[in-house]
Amino acid sequence: MVVVRPFKAIRPEATLADKVAELPYDVVDSAEARALAQDNPYSYFHIDKAEIDLPQSISPYDEAVYQKAAANLADFLQKGWLEKDGQENYYLYQLTMDGRSQTGLVACTSIDDYAEGKIKKHEYTRHEKEIDRMNHIRSCDANTSPIFLSYRENQTTQQLIRNWQDTHEAIYDFTSYHNVHHKVWVLDDTAVIKQLEEAFSSLDALYIADGHHRTESAVKVGLEKRQEQTNSAESDSFLSILFPEDELLIKEYNRVLDVEIPSDFFEQLQENFEVEETTEKSPSAPAEMMMYLAGSWYNLKVKENNIPTDPVGKLDVSLLQNLLIAPIFDIQDVRSDKRIDFVGGIHGPQKLEELVDSQNGTVAFSMYPTKMRDLLQVADAKEIMPPKSTWFEPKLLSGLFLHDLETK
Repeated sequence: MVVVRPFKAIRPEATLADKVAELPYDVVDSAEARALAQDNPYSYFHIDKAEIDLPQSISPYDEAVYQKAAANLADFLQKGWLEKDGQENYYLYQLTMDGRSQTGLVACTSIDDYAEGKIKKHEYTRHEKEIDRMNHIRSCDANTSPIFLSYRENQTTQQLIRNWQDTHEAIYDFTSYHNVHHKVWVLDDTAVIKQLEEAFSSLDALYIADGHHRTESAVKVGLEKRQEQTNSAESDSFLSILFPEDELLIKEYNRVLDVEIPSDFFEQLQENFEVEETTEKSPSAPAEMMMYLAGSWYNLKVKENNIPTDPVGKLDVSLLQNLLIAPIFDIQDVRSDKRIDFVGGIHGPQKLEELVDSQNGTVAFSMYPTKMRDLLQVADAKEIMPPKSTWFEPKLLSGLFLHDLETK
């Protein structure tokens, strides 16, 4: 069983929600955040990327940045731009993009469930990124960004959520980045809250879709406070938004390489792939990828006897890495090798053409997207996906929900 509990959210005053809410801290850099927040004093970037309110020369990891984040959070609360609810609630968060919707339950999940493997991961984390969010959480004494979790289809939870949406008015209703429509409901009926708690307790596991660094950081701060005996009931849990797997969309994560193309490149390709020039720019099936090189597109179809059966090896990003990128270009560590870059699928294959045509790369690969069933299989097997395997859309906005750890 897993623990999914209500909490007293810190959230925007209703008329300010669209002005406060911003993209996640890790999808924009400091310069972009500074530009987006320039004429908006309500922007959550003043809290989530507080370096925008300090000299441009300062490192985003300087202690002054975390102090500024805490000061700005206190200021938002003092001015009433953010307010803390007086009772423990669940919240529903619906995102609609290109005609399809997904609805998540905003709640707190247990640091012990993560430590015991009931909240399953599929990515490694980097220590320096953990330290950043741990410092942010400590300074603000709050989970300042939600974790994007998923769960296997559960008719009881989904029916309770749909019923609430159908019979109650949303408190927030606005359109933001990339024309995504955002709606939020407060679920404050104690009987329905209990039903949802019981329904989620029947699940064997939850799965991290996006936010591995935020999860690791939140859990480590919670355990740290417990060890120091400064913990509270709130610091033993962390802020999450839980979506059913069947509502989620993973887009492709494309690759661009800046490498020297060997004279026998196509001969090497044909050892593992069936190669054909094409006018198509996006693959239509697994074990197939499109390559853009010197102004032309090629279909690369992996030969069947080269496709492993294990959950990680059969992923398209693994096939490309193991059969082409590593053996032909000797790019072994995609996390650190400067010759490879990654482009989220929301930008489309035209972005790949633009990068190669402008000589910001020599060859690009348009990938078939990883499916949720693949992610769950990898997590269940306690395996790790290659870096940059999934690009979830739409992105959850930050600033709509914060979780007070109540340890200060």
